[in-house]
Amino acid sequence: MADRYNIHSQLEHLQSKYVGTGHADITKFEWCVNMHRDTYASYVGHHNLMELFGIAENESKARVKFNFLQKMLQPCGVPPEKPED
Repeated sequence: MADRYNIHSQLEHLQSKYVGTGHADITKFEWCVNMHRDTYASYVGHHNLMELFGIAENESKARVKFNFLQKMLQPCGVPPEKPED
């Protein structure tokens, strides 16, 4: 029983510390936005991947980086309207 409580408290700690890990009340849209932003951030942080995307798109690394940073603003489009309670 103690192991269960320990694992649960560790999970709560991770969820409070890191935004991308989600929580019990996260919506599908919020989860998708987190995943897309994490992916784009990883692409921007790995320069070899930036070179690969630049070659594939016939663009410079700076242009590819700029495009990825622009996509991070609203990676999944406009957020859906929340129902009023």
